[in-house]
Amino acid sequence: MSDKDLKKFLKKIEQLNLIAQLIKENPQKRRELSNCKNHEEVINLTTKWGFEIGKRWGE
Repeated sequence: MSDKDLKKFLKKIEQLNLIAQLIKENPQKRRELSNCKNHEEVINLTTKWGFEIGKRWGE
């Protein structure tokens, strides 16, 4: 893994951890995420929340 890819990978983990913390603290956001039916809906919702988790670290 290149240094650039490693940074992207770590950034994605950081974003996912922030989302996990957010839904632990906010029942409404947890319900919104729970209502997602597929990966695309999750990406769209979390993007609205200000997160960027749609790209794979190697892209």
